[in-house]
Amino acid sequence: MLRFLFIRLWLLIPTFFGVTIAAFGFIRLLPGDPVLLMAGERGTTPERYEQLMQQFGYDRPIWEQYLDFLGGVLSGDLGNSLVTKKPVFTEFLTLFPATLELSVCAILFAAALGIPAGIVAATRRGSWLDQSIMGTALIGYSMPIFWWGLLLIIFFSGMLQWTPVSGRVSLMFFFPPVTGFMLLDSIISGQKGAFTSALSHLILPTIVLGTIPLAVIARQTRSAMLEVLGEDYVRTARAKGLTPLRVVGLHALRNALIPVVTTIGLLVGTLLGGAILTETIFSWPGIGKWMVESISRRDYPSVQGGLLLIAVVVMVVNLVVDLLYGLINPRIRVS
Repeated sequence: MLRFLFIRLWLLIPTFFGVTIAAFGFIRLLPGDPVLLMAGERGTTPERYEQLMQQFGYDRPIWEQYLDFLGGVLSGDLGNSLVTKKPVFTEFLTLFPATLELSVCAILFAAALGIPAGIVAATRRGSWLDQSIMGTALIGYSMPIFWWGLLLIIFFSGMLQWTPVSGRVSLMFFFPPVTGFMLLDSIISGQKGAFTSALSHLILPTIVLGTIPLAVIARQTRSAMLEVLGEDYVRTARAKGLTPLRVVGLHALRNALIPVVTTIGLLVGTLLGGAILTETIFSWPGIGKWMVESISRRDYPSVQGGLLLIAVVVMVVNLVVDLLYGLINPRIRVS
């Protein structure tokens, strides 16, 4: 297992340097001048403009700017935001718990419904139930996030008034953040009704963000189960007279979970990408909304640091998924 872990860690090194190049180059491909956006086209003179360019190092060659950025990354300094003047890493840590809470709830929602739906569809292959589940999954996968989110807001928040429109908790409640996770902080605060309010604010964003992963997990689970159910050891288990529940749950599901776990790991990137739209629609104060605002303001340090930190999170999650392979199927460690 240690050799398996060492190989995976070694492969992350070139990936990390590739991500630094992508994060550095992405924002510079967008039109717009960060100095003009920060100072205003009418609020700066040519002399002041040149002074700001030198101050932030934007007058230097691109390769020198990248080496400075890389040196800062390797030393743990991602720079300060051009707008708020706060360290990028500090802003990321402040906002990341909100995105993490939403993403975890979304993936739990997707897995809790997607895996059972895929199992039922596989065991009822060709039936109306199978076609209904897969048809619904296809519709869910094709649903644009911004349209789906607005539709749920109009119906559940506007017409039925069951759920709040935006935010993480009602303005009636105020308590200092302890963990950054609103569900936990609302419990720690001890204020009556705070947890219910935080949970109600989380429902619609979770459904919107988890819809596409739910569809993907359901289809992947069905495909993996169909492949496993045709194996010799499954037919042998059935021949021994084991109950269908034991055959599916004990013998088939464990091996079918390997590609499903892979899919869930890969969906982390999709969740963080979808969180940008979801957080914007629901005014969710996470890194997605922060990244959109930073891009619009051409805040180079925030965009560079945010993209890099998000990529690191995705790489760490995929590393954990690789290690889970060995726990689910020990043969993978040998290979």
